Amino acid sequence: MTLFVGAMIYRDINLQVGLRAFDKSQSVIMQRPEQLLDDDAQDEKIDLRLWSAQRIQAYRESLALMKNMPLAVLRLDRFKIRVPVFEGTDELTLNRGAGWIAGTARPGKTGNIGIAGHRDGSFRALKDIAIGDTIELSTTGAKGIYAVDQIEIVYPDNVGVLLPRRLPSITLTTCYPFYFNGDAPQRFIVHAALRQQIVMEQLHHGSESVRAIQLSNKENKQ
Repeated sequence: MTLFVGAMIYRDINLQVGLRAFDKSQSVIMQRPEQLLDDDAQDEKIDLRLWSAQRIQAYRESLALMKNMPLAVLRLDRFKIRVPVFEGTDELTLNRGAGWIAGTARPGKTGNIGIAGHRDGSFRALKDIAIGDTIELSTTGAKGIYAVDQIEIVYPDNVGVLLPRRLPSITLTTCYPFYFNGDAPQRFIVHAALRQQIVMEQLHHGSESVRAIQLSNKENKQ
């Protein structure tokens, strides 16, 4: 099982339990949890037509084996992707959801956050991603909004794609070509730079404040 793999979330009652637990944990520290995750998003239908039968089966089998809450939730609304991000990239984790790549910035922290996903599951839709597309990554404390600024195809030994970048970023990785029998020889890499971060800070006496951090126009253009 290669490092650059992961799996997508779809409308299944067992899966929604995990996402709702994540949403509930946010509500403990936020007055308005819907600012990170909309309630109606839990019921949106995910298009599974791109999924392979093998990937769907592997995901369903993982539900009974892995119950822990995700580190974050990854969203690409243009592709109807809402996938939980778990720690690690072992086979079970990647069948259950997307995987945070150890050694990269942890979700919610500053740096380059590396996340892996399956090319025959949720990340297959990345074949149609374009510069400027929006990616959201929500943790229990913040939501980062990123804009895709670079797409590249590399070989598996090119770990430089996960190194820190000039701006806080998220890097999505999956195997390539998307439709390939056997072990795919290359990796499809999507880089996206942070454009806005909404931080939820719990204050004394249970009150909360929300501050939106916008990167300057100068930084965005560099």
